[in-house]
Amino acid sequence: MLANNTRNAFVAVSKRPYICQSCLRRAKQLSLASARLPTRSPARSLQTASQPPAQDDTPFRKALKDAAKQQKKASKGGKKSKKAIDPRLEKWELTVGIEIHAELNTARKLFSGAATSVSESPNTHASLFDTAFPGSQPHFQKETLLPALRAALAFDCTIQPRSSFDRKHYFYQDQPNGYQITQYYEPFATDGHVTLYAHDFPAGSAPEDCPIKIGIKQVQMEQDTAKTVQQPPSTHLLDFNRVSHPLIEIITLPHIHDPLVAAACVRKIQTILRTVNACTAGMEMGGLRADVNVSIRERGQTLSEGGLSYSGVTGLGQRTEIKNLASVKAVEDAIIAERDRQIELLESGGSVEGETRGWTVGSKTTKRLRGKEGEIDYRYMPDPDISPVFIAQDLVNHLRKNLPVLPDRIVDVLVEKYGLSTKDAGTLLSFDNGDRLEYFFEVTNQLARARNIRSSDPEFSALGKAVGNWVLMELGSLYKDEEWSATRVSPEVLVSIVDQLLQKRITSRSAKRLLAVKFEGEERHVERLIEDFNMVFRPLSPTEYRGFAQTLLDEKPDMVRDIVEKGQEKKIKWFVGQMMARSPEGTVEADVAEQTIKELLPKAKTAE
Repeated sequence: MLANNTRNAFVAVSKRPYICQSCLRRAKQLSLASARLPTRSPARSLQTASQPPAQDDTPFRKALKDAAKQQKKASKGGKKSKKAIDPRLEKWELTVGIEIHAELNTARKLFSGAATSVSESPNTHASLFDTAFPGSQPHFQKETLLPALRAALAFDCTIQPRSSFDRKHYFYQDQPNGYQITQYYEPFATDGHVTLYAHDFPAGSAPEDCPIKIGIKQVQMEQDTAKTVQQPPSTHLLDFNRVSHPLIEIITLPHIHDPLVAAACVRKIQTILRTVNACTAGMEMGGLRADVNVSIRERGQTLSEGGLSYSGVTGLGQRTEIKNLASVKAVEDAIIAERDRQIELLESGGSVEGETRGWTVGSKTTKRLRGKEGEIDYRYMPDPDISPVFIAQDLVNHLRKNLPVLPDRIVDVLVEKYGLSTKDAGTLLSFDNGDRLEYFFEVTNQLARARNIRSSDPEFSALGKAVGNWVLMELGSLYKDEEWSATRVSPEVLVSIVDQLLQKRITSRSAKRLLAVKFEGEERHVERLIEDFNMVFRPLSPTEYRGFAQTLLDEKPDMVRDIVEKGQEKKIKWFVGQMMARSPEGTVEADVAEQTIKELLPKAKTAE
């Protein structure tokens, strides 16, 4: 009797798909079949086994500065980098393949009607299937396929008309079913690639063989696991809210032979996923994780001498896998550490074992986690509870036609049309999930309209270059330690400041002061501030410029000698700064001051 009652109760419950009330309200507000997905979504983190999400990924601007310092040091005849002088790298060749797991930007889970969640209370967004309730069945949510398709199309993959799901068996506390649902035999996308150009690397560090094309073997959908919350010393709590959050796994071919290229590849993939609105967040927020497969082999080794193969790439060494790397910098450092470990092992007469290894920030080497599982260990099998997925070609064509402009094309437009350097274009693209780029476009276009300049006019690129400098440098310095906000200094305010500067109604020094005042919350209009602060430009006469500049040059004969005889032209900027600092507000223009000083320098040399 009890068994019958239990069975009847389960049948009644199972006929009603479980969705919590909060999920139901969210689902009603968002019609997934017709509505456009939001461009900004709360960040959701992937579960990791070895290290927590990185609090801050290496800022791209910092990477640019670090690379520039290294290049400058090398050009002065300093010591070469360790990479360049390490003789072992002339004998051994590194090979790397990358597996990237990204959380898709969806409103519902992959195999249940429960909503995806961010920071809700534990176990409040879990359906019967999410908790592996006996007899519950997976229900594929077709809407989750859309961001996955956008990602695959952005990597120029071939979309398969038929794909299917498989069970990957392993036993762990965060996987209640005892298996993960993935796409092993028939992934939905194959044969793609990502191309790295010089602007994808920090300044001065791009390899000579750019552009570099890295093949993508496949892109597959799979489910996320539960979140494990540890309570020392031995208690582990499970939050099933994240079970069946939809993921895509992007698997590259082993075409990478440089740690820097691997890091740039991960950064480029992350940027593309953000651009097409496929993932919830980047590595710095835990929405994307990378596993790297590292192997080495002797250079010049022929195919007849043996070696392993992977997807048509032959002659490979025994690989190890480093799991759950949480930042772009971690990818590069972990590969270097594992490469050096394998070289030392082989040169000492040892052998590399196929195993899974971990790496933590600041470590000099990787550590063994467990033996590497093979295909037979996972006992892959088609999931009998999930029907194959058929993707119509008209859907693929529609998504391809409406795909956002990809990063490489954006960089080309910024350089060719808006006058930015490749370096500044790449930096602008990498900042603030594209928000600063949108701000730049808005300011430039408003300023062009205000000055009656069309996008086809030659002056338009000069206008874009000026705005780029203000958005990246002047405004960027104010946001150095703060989160970007386009409303703190609205586009209209920056347009007004730059327009006044271009009209030569104010000096660049006054413009920077205006920007700082508005950044701090000043409500008065720019024109009113110019009047109240007496910033209207009252230029010195050419005679006054020359007299002022000559006085400064006479005060610092040693600096003049350094400029003229040693070519230290950067010290000219010091004199320019002194002219502006010692003069009344709105009387000295930096470019005129610099030109005047340069004209007087030969006379200073004669006098010496």
